[in-house]
Amino acid sequence: MAIGKGAYLRAITTSRMGSSREIDRNMEGSTPPSVFIGSWNYPKVFAGPLIAPVKEECGIMDTPESWIPAGWSQEDILSCRLDLVRGKRIQDVSRTDDSNAIRLQEIALSAGSLESEASFAEKPVGTSFSEEHTPFGPSAHLLDFKAESGRFEPHLERCYYDSDLPATDAIIDLHRDGIPFSSIQKALSVGALGCSRRRRLVPTRWSITACDTMLADRFLSRVRQNSLVDTVRVHEFASLNNHYAVILLPTPWQYEWMEAFLHIRGDEEVLFADHEEFRGKREYSRVGGCYYSCKMALLEGLERQGVQAGAIVLREARRGYIPMGVFNVRENVRQAMLQPYREFEDLSSALVDVSARMLLPMERFINESTLLKSQFRARQTTLDSFFRQEKGVPDT
Repeated sequence: MAIGKGAYLRAITTSRMGSSREIDRNMEGSTPPSVFIGSWNYPKVFAGPLIAPVKEECGIMDTPESWIPAGWSQEDILSCRLDLVRGKRIQDVSRTDDSNAIRLQEIALSAGSLESEASFAEKPVGTSFSEEHTPFGPSAHLLDFKAESGRFEPHLERCYYDSDLPATDAIIDLHRDGIPFSSIQKALSVGALGCSRRRRLVPTRWSITACDTMLADRFLSRVRQNSLVDTVRVHEFASLNNHYAVILLPTPWQYEWMEAFLHIRGDEEVLFADHEEFRGKREYSRVGGCYYSCKMALLEGLERQGVQAGAIVLREARRGYIPMGVFNVRENVRQAMLQPYREFEDLSSALVDVSARMLLPMERFINESTLLKSQFRARQTTLDSFFRQEKGVPDT
């Protein structure tokens, strides 16, 4: 029986929990600034700051947009993220005006790291890994938390005090102003964006997908007005034990996300996929938040290039891969869209070229795909003909 993606990711994460430094019940350090809002027991959730055991500027510890451009390895990321200690208290998501929520808002909107002190009800333990959120180290219930006052980031501050500005408009404005995605997401998560009567704390993983979706929807409305690309284009990028191939088709918008997990635990080759056609997707994707992170990064790139295209994205997560959050997908696809593209006259030629750098045979991707097979049918090209071309066998 085929395993679902959620079950598979839980299985590969269980044996890879890593370790973090030992923390006492009392801690002095800095918050990057960083917060985490859980989803368990919603609408009364665990919420609190993430604190690093350093008294210095440590903003890069919670700025995923910086890690790949800085050349960080997976080990570099885990080394700093597992030092972050999560403090947590029960918080009603509708109480955005109580002292605990206000303190989280002050942290999330800060322009820099804040020196902090925390005392915990028990010694912080454990680590947290997820395909949805970035990893962090031990956690414990907060007894007390203090942080120095800091200056708000000006663009976030403007949106925070504009209580008539809808959250979607705030997110679009902040992205246009160059505010990092992670900062926008944290502001939404702590209830600092939107019309005042509708503000709520939003669990971290929900707020990530919400920001990806709102940005993607806005980009898509613009991309649909652009002219189509006139050739098949391929962008590629690899980092953090992943390889990504973005294949752009000379068609109106359609999108398919395909991801293969190869030899993560042993010899397994597990493939997951989902897609949408021109009108988009109504139901939540069966492959989770990465579908929306990839879509946002794709459409951001297409809007920047001033073109419209169908898009098929192939991802291979290879041996050594550890789930570290959907930033991995978003930032890798962003980097791919910034790379010079290669042009091909037809899809078959593009796939033959891409297959030279993929570990999984292209036949496996095609057999799992909806859009690839529809493209072959539309062009009256048989799959047998493609497979012969891939193997260098003349078509007769």
